[in-house]
Amino acid sequence: MEYRLLGRSGLKVSTLTMGTMTIGGKGWASMVGTQGLDEASRLIDICLDAGINLIDTADAYSAGVSEEIIGDALGGKRKNGVLIATKARFPMGDGPNDRGLSRHHLIRACEDSLRRLKTDVIDLYQVHEWDGQTPVEETMEALDTLVRHGKVRYIGCSNFSGWHIMKALGVSTQEHRQRFVSQQIHYTLESRDTEYELLPISIDQGLGVLVWSPLAGGLLSGKHRRDKTAEGSRQLAGWDEPPIRNEDRLWAIVDVLVDIAASRNVSAAQVALAWLIGRKAVTSVIIGGRTEAQFKDNLAAADLVLSGEERQRLDEVSAPPVIYPYWHQLRTAADRLGEADLSLLGPHI
Repeated sequence: MEYRLLGRSGLKVSTLTMGTMTIGGKGWASMVGTQGLDEASRLIDICLDAGINLIDTADAYSAGVSEEIIGDALGGKRKNGVLIATKARFPMGDGPNDRGLSRHHLIRACEDSLRRLKTDVIDLYQVHEWDGQTPVEETMEALDTLVRHGKVRYIGCSNFSGWHIMKALGVSTQEHRQRFVSQQIHYTLESRDTEYELLPISIDQGLGVLVWSPLAGGLLSGKHRRDKTAEGSRQLAGWDEPPIRNEDRLWAIVDVLVDIAASRNVSAAQVALAWLIGRKAVTSVIIGGRTEAQFKDNLAAADLVLSGEERQRLDEVSAPPVIYPYWHQLRTAADRLGEADLSLLGPHI
């Protein structure tokens, strides 16, 4: 297992992170998984034995049950360098202040997460989604307070747009607050929208990138093809993330994944994950699964190195269109592009 620095921090995390949305099985999360304490403990041990040192969860996963089970499962393992990341923003009650990124909600949510996780400190505390009704200054001040009080070590964001991130980073700089060290984003061969703004921002601003749902809810696992959907999948259970705008493109990508996987005697899922691990700016890819077999298969991606030709085939079949203003920059600014610009435009020059 390789370990990479998380953004501009000194914290090193494994290139694979354990995702835990499948733990708990309460409410909407039951469509994803229903793992209890015994199964979760076994999966955590498998991940830790493989070298994973970061476990990612959120208070919204099964209304806090995921955090509770993780806290019970880890026990003394926290002393062995295991890092915990969690998130807050989504509703945790019916009251008007039981959601969002206000000082009131964030501080209470953090204290609740600490209690459920049975720990004194959260290694990476992430705001789970944008809140357009709370001043960014209030949010960043609350996060700064949590770090200064020793409840949180590092902070990050998730599902922000480019201007949201830059506004938050600007406030941190101007007011001398703690700064995001990472962003958690959806990024797959099928969904490369992040390459327009979010990955260039990560390169330019020194943010680590954690990738959620790297197999597009299982669509890139190789088990789903043009003419079939695997039994027991999220799609058959009514799960609708991510949205698929072009089915022909999706299945063209899957065809290439399956072909490369067959030639390497590995799974299509491993190929999709290895492609992500090798992408510029990506720090760690969050893996999950309903079964021990799925976790073990995903873990093998840490050791899979794709050839230049294989990466090129995947790049070409999944390439996003060069939208405005990037096509104009490509035509008129190619003589003075920086490293962040080239992450998107470089292949087209």
